[in-house]
Amino acid sequence: MSNTIKKSGLILIGVIAGVMLSLNFSAIANKENIEAIHPLPIEELRTFAQVFGRIKSDYVESVEDKKLITEAINGMLVGLDPHSAYLDKDEYKELQIGTQGEFGGLGIQVTMEDGVVKVISPIEDTPAFRAGIQTGDLIVKLDDTVVKGMTLNDAIKLMRGKPKTSIKITIVREGETEPLVFNLVRDIIKIQSVKSKMLEPGYAYIRITQFQEQTGENLAQAIRTLFGENKGEMKGLILDLRNDPGGLLNGAVAVSAAFLPENALVVYTEGRSPDAKMKLHANPEFYLRGPDKDYLRGLPSEVKTVPMITLVNGGSASASEIVAGALQDHKRSVVMGSQTFGKGSVQTILPLGNNTAIKLTTARYYTPNGQSIQAQGITPDILDEADNGDDQRLRESDLNRHLSNGKKTEKKATSETKKTESKPAGNKKDKKNKDTKDNAPIEFGSEEDQLLKQAMNHFKGITSPSPKKNDESEI
Repeated sequence: MSNTIKKSGLILIGVIAGVMLSLNFSAIANKENIEAIHPLPIEELRTFAQVFGRIKSDYVESVEDKKLITEAINGMLVGLDPHSAYLDKDEYKELQIGTQGEFGGLGIQVTMEDGVVKVISPIEDTPAFRAGIQTGDLIVKLDDTVVKGMTLNDAIKLMRGKPKTSIKITIVREGETEPLVFNLVRDIIKIQSVKSKMLEPGYAYIRITQFQEQTGENLAQAIRTLFGENKGEMKGLILDLRNDPGGLLNGAVAVSAAFLPENALVVYTEGRSPDAKMKLHANPEFYLRGPDKDYLRGLPSEVKTVPMITLVNGGSASASEIVAGALQDHKRSVVMGSQTFGKGSVQTILPLGNNTAIKLTTARYYTPNGQSIQAQGITPDILDEADNGDDQRLRESDLNRHLSNGKKTEKKATSETKKTESKPAGNKKDKKNKDTKDNAPIEFGSEEDQLLKQAMNHFKGITSPSPKKNDESEI
């Protein structure tokens, strides 16, 4: 038996070594100035082969080689950071569908934390959002299935399903003494990427809920409509990026380019490989896909100069942080709200040739002035006076194995706003079961939106009793 394990182990080491060498030589053939090949970790490969052999010979049930190797790949990627992952055929297809703005499910962006699913952000106008699912909620059960021990992909598969089917989600929430049970009905998630309206004559409001393939075009249409409807001078424009979890990079560049002068630097990236080092400017070549017509051409010239406020909060992540950082660094917009999420890493989708792919973190994002967004976020120029406990939200720096900021010392981003105990939505007498009737959050852009009122007061020069400006960023 031991000889069999030894032989299979040696064969597996040879296979792995051959694959690694072929990959390295292939990389050298296709990239210049690649760093020298590191010696293969023979001892670690031998250990891997021994574990593989023991599972094959001694595990209580027979396991297919394909499953073992796939799980090993999963383990390699999951152990790197919260955003790298292996995508099987179904997951790769779902990723492609998700960027097009329509898919089936509940409408939440999640990550895995300590063996349970943690909510990064609910997506606006979805079943999860309307039910009152919150950033930082821990999903511990899906129907009667305990999440502990699942992979993130397995949990996502359970949450997705046919429209109009229901699922019971059990959540642990900070500040609640008992688990909360939400009964949700799945739906086709059609995300309206851009929403807009005139708040009053001279003041326009644009909300971006997520960055998708059509976001730039939809924004351009919204700008034309708003400026066409307004009679007289446009006095102010509010760009709302709150709870926007991000999305496509070219969408972020397009949104920035709509308000910045041509050739302005929007964002740059730094990574190990030459391909991971990019500088993206407010030019069509950086936001158009192929030879498409430039949808930003011919926008009203006032859109480049109208006074502007950008609203952000702890749910603003990735692409929305890129936009806020670019507008802030170029002094094009005042940024108002609370510290953003801090998701400033680049995930590159690398197809593997068999309809699968890996999502690999390859670089960090930097604002035009050189600020790393990763695990830090964007610090508003004016902090949210209402606060509502937003500084207690889950952020990138709270995630296990999060990628560092890239500096020698990393300090967790903090807000100078006073911490207030967030009030749980719904009826306190009934903590165990929640529905969508009395638990819906305040709608951004509505009359109850206090930060929007604060932005309008800022435009009009109306001062509040004790405005809290963030003159010194503490990072």
